[in-house]
Amino acid sequence: MTPVIADLSVKKQKAGRVAYVNARLVDPASTRDETGGLLTDGERIADLGSHITTDGLANDIEVIDAAGQVLAPGLVDMRAHLREPGFEHQETIHTGSRSAAVGGITTIACMPSTDPTIDDVSLVHFIERRARETSLVRVHPIAAITKDRKGEQLTEIGLLSEAGAVAFSDGLHTIMNANVLRRALSYGTIFNALFIHHAEEMNLSGSGAMNSGEVSTRLGLPGMPAESEAIMVARDIRLAEMTGGRLHLAHITTIESIGLVRDAKARGLKVTADTAPHYLALNENAVGDYLTFAKVRPPLRAEDDRQALVEAVKDGTVDAIVSDHAPHDQDSKRQPFVQAAFGIVGLETMLPLVLEMVHNGHMSLTRALATVTSAPADLLGLEAGRLEKDAPADLVLFDMDKPWRVDIKAFQSKSKNSPFEGRPLQGRATRTVVSGRTVFHLS
Repeated sequence: MTPVIADLSVKKQKAGRVAYVNARLVDPASTRDETGGLLTDGERIADLGSHITTDGLANDIEVIDAAGQVLAPGLVDMRAHLREPGFEHQETIHTGSRSAAVGGITTIACMPSTDPTIDDVSLVHFIERRARETSLVRVHPIAAITKDRKGEQLTEIGLLSEAGAVAFSDGLHTIMNANVLRRALSYGTIFNALFIHHAEEMNLSGSGAMNSGEVSTRLGLPGMPAESEAIMVARDIRLAEMTGGRLHLAHITTIESIGLVRDAKARGLKVTADTAPHYLALNENAVGDYLTFAKVRPPLRAEDDRQALVEAVKDGTVDAIVSDHAPHDQDSKRQPFVQAAFGIVGLETMLPLVLEMVHNGHMSLTRALATVTSAPADLLGLEAGRLEKDAPADLVLFDMDKPWRVDIKAFQSKSKNSPFEGRPLQGRATRTVVSGRTVFHLS
């Protein structure tokens, strides 16, 4: 099958009436899982259910036979680095959107890891304007918590919220000053702002390059102890309790962090968490023979941590799965392991790696899809991630059982830094629809 990605002219075309029939409709928000069809009218969903078939359809309706494939809400990725402005040699909003479309992702929340940092209203408007001009999918900016992500002076959280920032984060920069994060969480309650924080005690992890343990010792690499994450998770939760603010812990990876989040939720605190597919699919052994494509922050952890994380996704302790898409050029990755940049690309492998947990029997399809549709949409306050009448016609059609092998040369991202090269996977997107218009399909 040949991938076909729409050009930007598709956004100027009028969205017509389309009927998707013979589909397995899966909507995590309503727990719908049934055979039926879905009708779009322009940019919205007009109707759906078992009664939507080819019978009685008007002649002006385009019919797409899903042939039993899953039709679900388009994926919502609440954490991706699109690098524009400042690092366009690694990624742009346009190339990132092409990569997202291939992966079945219809909405991206992009991180402020740019130059200049997204820390004022003009930069929020810049991202929104560039997305309108160049993106095939929806892109929403996440603004910085502190000026230039230095962890010192708070940004204008209220103005940025009004301008369109869907959340606040300093990316991989931990706010080490507890009083700064306390003030942010407290002030943010006025605007119901969500603060996405990277929890890492930087003085403890220091110049570490991978998980601290037997593997790092054997490879002679400086380690980043699991405690560096758990200590900061514990601190951040106390600050959330103190202020009543909305704290979202980014990419948690350890058993102890999971326990802390689980306890915080049980006490009714406004604490949520996400993780990324690579922490669910790989452990520290993936570093192997100094594979820099497996160098991420936080690092890949021990197998016990990985298994606990899968269970935490299943039981809802971990709310969302994010791509944590972090593109890097070859010069940044083809370095000695300690000097190489942290991060991997993940937009095109997120869906199949989430489906891997379903195929392995760890959780239901509905639960797995909730983590990449309705849950992140709800956290960000977006009208997305649902199959229901009058909802945006943002859809993904995917073949649950289609076998394929990761080929990084075929990635639409400008960067190819993925540790999954050659990995056999089962399931992939066959059609991605944004605002009723097909932006990607396999022909």
